[in-house]
Amino acid sequence: MMVKRMSIEIQGYCDPRFENVRELLAASIESGADLGASFAATVDGEMVVDLWGGHQDEAQQKLWQENTITNVYSTTKTMSFLCALLLADRGELDFDAPVAQYWPEFAQNGKAEVKVWHVMNHAAGLSGLEVRVAETQLYDWDKITGLLAAQKPWWTPGSATGYHAITQGFLIGEIVRRISGQSIGEFFQTEIARPLQADFFIGVPLSEFPRISDLVPPNSKGRLEVAGDADSIRVKTFRSPATNALASRTADWRRAEIPAANGHGNARSVAKIHAILACGGEANGIRLMSPETAASVMQSRISGEDLVLNVPMNFGLGFGILKPQVCSWGGWGGSVVIIDQAARSSIAYVMNKMHPGLMGDTRSGTLATAFYRSLKG
Repeated sequence: MMVKRMSIEIQGYCDPRFENVRELLAASIESGADLGASFAATVDGEMVVDLWGGHQDEAQQKLWQENTITNVYSTTKTMSFLCALLLADRGELDFDAPVAQYWPEFAQNGKAEVKVWHVMNHAAGLSGLEVRVAETQLYDWDKITGLLAAQKPWWTPGSATGYHAITQGFLIGEIVRRISGQSIGEFFQTEIARPLQADFFIGVPLSEFPRISDLVPPNSKGRLEVAGDADSIRVKTFRSPATNALASRTADWRRAEIPAANGHGNARSVAKIHAILACGGEANGIRLMSPETAASVMQSRISGEDLVLNVPMNFGLGFGILKPQVCSWGGWGGSVVIIDQAARSSIAYVMNKMHPGLMGDTRSGTLATAFYRSLKG
């Protein structure tokens, strides 16, 4: 099904109840707020909205296709959370246990009592690296996890949150590797993406490169600009490891496993995967975890002003809690996923034109609000 709005073609399926979402996505692309984007939503595990439109490239020579994927930055973290939740559901991981129980070397420098839930909730005190590393060193798993194991926390673990922008993925990923014997990208593919037939990767195979849409950074240098005192936790977090959106266009970045930042997918795959959490651990006849484990993401573990984001946060297991039975997380540039267990719904927005902020923007909010209004009738 296709609807044309002036020169903008929005493709895909949309339940008639949500036709206004199609129109809003077209308007966003037409206005230039979006270049290429996808929006998807599920209810009771069923895909009720699956839309895409615009272009894959800045030159606007290639249309965004049904199977187009792109880097979603920190929306990738939610896939890492799911890997940990799956291991916990199987009894192989205890969120209240010390990280060192699974990763003995991590006990160095006063971290023997750092809990797994501290890592899940940005409360481990390791939001950045004390040692300056180049972005290319993020492709060396052993180097980064070794540095994290040796580092002293920047604050008392469990006392506060401080957004672990890049480091969280390596911390969760190494725990997953120590338990499963697989890299987190392999574990995610084997245990989550393939069973759900979800088109999402942490570490993209070379065969999938042709359908990746390059991200368009919010500035010509591609850097995340962070102001503040040079010795503040906020500035140190983003100084090392530093990130540049232009790196996401390179083969090395795409092939690597950076489980907090380099996941590639589209709104369909993100919404499909998180339908599992929205529906109590089961969707479309596939059960990945128990209802109790799925519900645990909504149970607040720690709240207060985040030392890196400088805004109040309320964390369940990984996800930010928006209100009872609703949680969310998003990525630099604007991608986002919302899980609503009350409505048994998952909502996802993935785009290639990046907004400069870390905390989302109005594009996804406008689409999600329209979806909810129609859902509630």
